[in-house]
Amino acid sequence: MTNSLEFAPHKAARPGTPVAPVSRWHLTTLRGIIATWRDRTWRERIRFRWQLEQMAKDNPHLIDDIGLTRWQVEAEIAKRFWQR
Repeated sequence: MTNSLEFAPHKAARPGTPVAPVSRWHLTTLRGIIATWRDRTWRERIRFRWQLEQMAKDNPHLIDDIGLTRWQVEAEIAKRFWQR
């Protein structure tokens, strides 16, 4: 496995050394990656809270089996306030 840092120019780490500007394309790509990750994370959280709510309604005994209290479940479900 190669170390990606060994390919970086060591001059760039010294103060006063000019660094090439970041292109607009790189910033756009980085923003896209972050936005995709953020959207996927939010969808996963929404899906988890919805499933937890369904479990609490349909099979409340399973809440004990996964090691949560009713209060913890209600607190987690309450985080969905913007969707109601």
